[in-house]
Amino acid sequence: MMNKAVWLAGIACTATVSYPAFSSAQESEPVKEVEQTVTTKKVSEQKWGLAAVSRTASIPFENEIGDDSVTTFIPMMFFENDYFFLDGIEGGGFLYKEKGSPYELSVLTRMRFVDIPASIQNEYEGDTADIGMRLRYHIDEIWQADLEFMSDSNFDWHSNARIEANYEFGDWELSPHANLRYKSSDFNSTYYAFEQYTNDRIGAGFDATVGLGARYHVFSNLYLLGSANVTRLDDNAYDYEGVKERYQGELYLGFGFFNDKAKAPKSELSNPRYIRIAHGWATPSNIGDIFKFNSEKDEFNNQLTSFFYGHPLTDELFGWPIDIYLTPGVVHHWSSDVQSSSTEYVAAIKAYYTFNWPTKWRFGVAEGLSYIDKVTYIEATEMEEKNKVPSNLLNYLDFSFDVNVGDLFNQNDLNNMWVGYSLHHRSAIFEKASQYGRIKGGSNYNTIYVQFDF
Repeated sequence: MMNKAVWLAGIACTATVSYPAFSSAQESEPVKEVEQTVTTKKVSEQKWGLAAVSRTASIPFENEIGDDSVTTFIPMMFFENDYFFLDGIEGGGFLYKEKGSPYELSVLTRMRFVDIPASIQNEYEGDTADIGMRLRYHIDEIWQADLEFMSDSNFDWHSNARIEANYEFGDWELSPHANLRYKSSDFNSTYYAFEQYTNDRIGAGFDATVGLGARYHVFSNLYLLGSANVTRLDDNAYDYEGVKERYQGELYLGFGFFNDKAKAPKSELSNPRYIRIAHGWATPSNIGDIFKFNSEKDEFNNQLTSFFYGHPLTDELFGWPIDIYLTPGVVHHWSSDVQSSSTEYVAAIKAYYTFNWPTKWRFGVAEGLSYIDKVTYIEATEMEEKNKVPSNLLNYLDFSFDVNVGDLFNQNDLNNMWVGYSLHHRSAIFEKASQYGRIKGGSNYNTIYVQFDF
């Protein structure tokens, strides 16, 4: 029904939705860092987070299925520096952000959920990502106010006026908020009258949301997250015959890993930046078979080449020497007999654990988001067999295993070079995520790579 937009700087839900404010040698042994003869530029500890959250919302629409609520699983990423930000289910870049100024201007994208029964979400393709601009004013250290203009890909636009506070009480962080949203007639007609299917149009209107977000620091890097919101629909939306409820509620519950608020940020991290170049081959096998070394070859030999940048976030997790990176990437899928070329964009957070046995090795795992401009053959054929609509936006996983080249060959000038294997994986989380089209499936690519620290 509605197009999904690319979400790379962060992705997420309607302006009526809120979530907590995030202020942000033979024996095996852990190794903090590889000895380097190559000079690398140190990075300070960054503001970061990775979370898993369940969203449950009431369904305001009449439906033959009789469902009153719908639930979706949402992986979230968090990051902020002077130029970019990821904030759960939204993200973007700063156009203006000066130290000492109470004003911020940013371009952003935010996912918006269309709350209809889960069993028909793939058919209607409701969830979308809006793109727009936000002007933020920091009233004081606690309160802030936002003005936003947002639009979907068809210019069905809406605007938001929002106010929010961020309070801290020991291990608790609370964020009460209120939002007034003006929805254009096009917006209301598309998302409340479903004009594409009914040919009905309704007028514009204001809806209002109040809510409370919370975050609780359990210990070290572990936090519990929650948010509750109630929205009152405008008259034009509520009076439409397909809408049965004026008030809509939603609840977010989950957990996440963030900076340990009990520790001061490190001024220098031991893990450097990196660039990774990989080439891979598609396989119809699932992850379980691949890790059992039972991977099948794709009969059409579909291939990809990827380029990833790794930006250090921290060099420990729960006190363990685990390197955490923000790793955006771009992937070129080569044309073949069954598909044209396409481009995939990835944003993820990746963790590495380094050990000696007897040389330096690393295990790595990444979680993030992947958007592809044209769905590949291996994904499209699987969805066709299941009579499902494929999704350009999917969850992204990366599993890797590599070895340090300098340590392997006793060449210190190659200590900044790693070679290894990685599994490039796109999937929809077993029909649990409406933002991925409520599908089960995806794609896997076995890749080999070389990675350079700098």
